[in-house]
Amino acid sequence: MKIYNYGAINIDHIYQVPHLVKPGETLSSSSYQQVLGGKGANQSIALAKAGAQVLHIGRCNKSDQWAIEQLSQAGVNCDLVEGVDQPSGHAIIQVDQQAENCIVLFGGANQSFTAQDIKSALKGTVAGDWLLLQNECSNIADAVNYAADAQLQVVLNPSPMLSNIDEFPLHKVSLLVVNEVELQQLLQLECETKEQMVEQVRKAFPDTDVVVTLGAQGAMWINADEQIQVDAYEVEVVDTTAAGDTFLGFLLAAIGRGESKRTALIAGCKASSLAVQSLGASSSIPTAAQVAAL
Repeated sequence: MKIYNYGAINIDHIYQVPHLVKPGETLSSSSYQQVLGGKGANQSIALAKAGAQVLHIGRCNKSDQWAIEQLSQAGVNCDLVEGVDQPSGHAIIQVDQQAENCIVLFGGANQSFTAQDIKSALKGTVAGDWLLLQNECSNIADAVNYAADAQLQVVLNPSPMLSNIDEFPLHKVSLLVVNEVELQQLLQLECETKEQMVEQVRKAFPDTDVVVTLGAQGAMWINADEQIQVDAYEVEVVDTTAAGDTFLGFLLAAIGRGESKRTALIAGCKASSLAVQSLGASSSIPTAAQVAAL
């Protein structure tokens, strides 16, 4: 089984600030880093570090070859990554003293894929392969439709949330991975209890497996028959930027190895607890050995 990840490759500009900037305010940062980011790139690196065979589908500017090299060095197959003339996608990230962040995205080359480009990139897939998707690239709904028709298992992490998400063929998604805020946006209501959340998820997605990350409360796997929750690990949080991407990568890698849902959730929680203890996105993702030692 191969995992194809059609996802963003971003250049992250990270600023350490005393607090998140307010409207009309000019704020000095105490430090600055430029690193590889993008939910797609982060998730591919997490998958590779977790031991999965992952092929990344993406684009960045030709001058940012270092980003492709960094993906390759992490163990990601980059045969389907292209250098193009469009500017690379990038993110402006503020991180405050409480490790909260605020992010502004520019799509750049990530938004240049047509439906035909996606179809061409996936021509080497076989039934049973997995396609991982986020919302930072163009024509995600077309990718879902094509993958479902090709009998691929579709994993969707709908972040950042789009205003037209209700137009997506979500019933064709095999596994939906969201945080609490994204789930509320999908359901268009706020769940006051976990019991209500489970009920509403089953009602909205009767044929889909849904994983909800719950921050300090861990994560939960919900489907028509099961409700599995695991706890988070208590650690000193430095930067949560790559927490969700790290969680997803290690979760999906465990599923690919045939691990149980509970074991996969635990792997994701362990990995993300290590990631949040370091500053940065892809640079904070731990290795499989580090996760196993926790």
